[in-house]
Amino acid sequence: MFESAEIGHSLSRKEYRAREPKLREALLDAQYKLLESGRGPVIILVNGVDGAGKGETVNQLNEWMDPRHVRTEAFGATLAEERLYPEMWPFWQALPGKGRIGILFGSWYTDPILAHVIGREKKGPFAARLERIRHLERMLADEGAVLVKLWFHLSKAVSRGRFKALRADPKTAWRVSDAEIKNLKHYDEFIGVCSQALRKTSTDTAPWLVIEGSDAAYRAITTGEAVLQALNRASGPAAKPRKAVVSHSPPTVDGRTLLGSFDYTRSLERKAYERRLEALQGRLSVLLRHKGMAARSLVLVFEGMDAAGKGSTIRRVTRAMDARFYRVIPVAAPTDEERAKPYLWRFWRRLPRRAHATIFDRSWYGRVLVERVEKFCAAADWMRAYDEINAFEEQMAEAGAIVVKFWLAVTPDEQLRRFEERKSLAYKNFKITDEDWRNREKWPLYETAVGEMIDRTSTDLAPWHVIASDDKPFSRIEVLRTLCERIERALE
Repeated sequence: MFESAEIGHSLSRKEYRAREPKLREALLDAQYKLLESGRGPVIILVNGVDGAGKGETVNQLNEWMDPRHVRTEAFGATLAEERLYPEMWPFWQALPGKGRIGILFGSWYTDPILAHVIGREKKGPFAARLERIRHLERMLADEGAVLVKLWFHLSKAVSRGRFKALRADPKTAWRVSDAEIKNLKHYDEFIGVCSQALRKTSTDTAPWLVIEGSDAAYRAITTGEAVLQALNRASGPAAKPRKAVVSHSPPTVDGRTLLGSFDYTRSLERKAYERRLEALQGRLSVLLRHKGMAARSLVLVFEGMDAAGKGSTIRRVTRAMDARFYRVIPVAAPTDEERAKPYLWRFWRRLPRRAHATIFDRSWYGRVLVERVEKFCAAADWMRAYDEINAFEEQMAEAGAIVVKFWLAVTPDEQLRRFEERKSLAYKNFKITDEDWRNREKWPLYETAVGEMIDRTSTDLAPWHVIASDDKPFSRIEVLRTLCERIERALE
């Protein structure tokens, strides 16, 4: 992977002075064209050998372009605070919006490579992390991002000579850290691991560009030209959307859909409900204070047809929780900022740290429900969302999250009764909107989408729990009981 960078590329001062002004002008023009187009973003990953000019290159890019529209973030080995979240959490916080440029100095490659070099992680975990990276980059490309992956390389001899020269001069000695000198001793192992990483993650949508770093002029011009090409590609004509092969819905049993196969007649008398509610809330409160929860987080997802009882059920759950350690996130239509980011961004940024909980009143499943039914996104987008959602939940679970998903199912007749009640009672008027009535007219389409969603995204790590909710007391008790059982199994 590094053979092309060993030749000793260089650029004369005269040639650099001739090319640099034109390149700077072209970069600024392309940057503003991207900003005006609202496409992209362009995400620049900067990795490579110590001393190969990564920092100088990042500074150069910020100097050549308008830094007000460039977000630069530096990453190294994973910090203690970051380990409280899923692995990709810090990078999702740094992703630029459409029309913008993001420079990730270090990026999601740094920690996996270092962990494998020093022996903290073996081949299996290393390969799994690379696969996760490929999945992320493929998803970003599908969302319209253009990735520029730059690897700055130096041979071992050149690295040693450069460090020696810098340390010999008191004016530049500060530029070489003890850690970099230590890393040089492991140069061969480092290059071997990096070569594997680059080979396995250089794809048609996100290829690596290896740049020799020994000559500053060559390095700067080569990087600038690569970024310029990416900016032009990002702001150019939009690619034709892929045609999706839309799958058929899960097979029905005796002509009944998944939601139509449940027993909605089960109910609970008031006294029995109050008795069980108090007991289950106490049970949940004790579980959440268990010492094992210090290493876990809790992610609750509530989905269901309009008026299925999500809000009232969530209130019964939170009564057993410490308000300092949970958040309820009501999910509505995305804001302008959220539409400018990859779809899952607004959910990644709200994931709980360890020992905390987040309750989503509607969630990332909107893409395969309302966006699918209302045609707010292309079929290719909601079709690929199943795999993206499963990967998202898998990363949560691997980081210690207990992911519990509820679909509160209600019959059309019961929904209509609740709609009429909301319409007639002044203190419930706010709960009913014209959109609720429009959604009701599309009940068959939503029922089909729900069946396929549950079929494709109910996994061992994050199974769906479908609760018949025509009787609210019964469904609330079922939710609390299921939640307690899931937490107990996770703490075994």
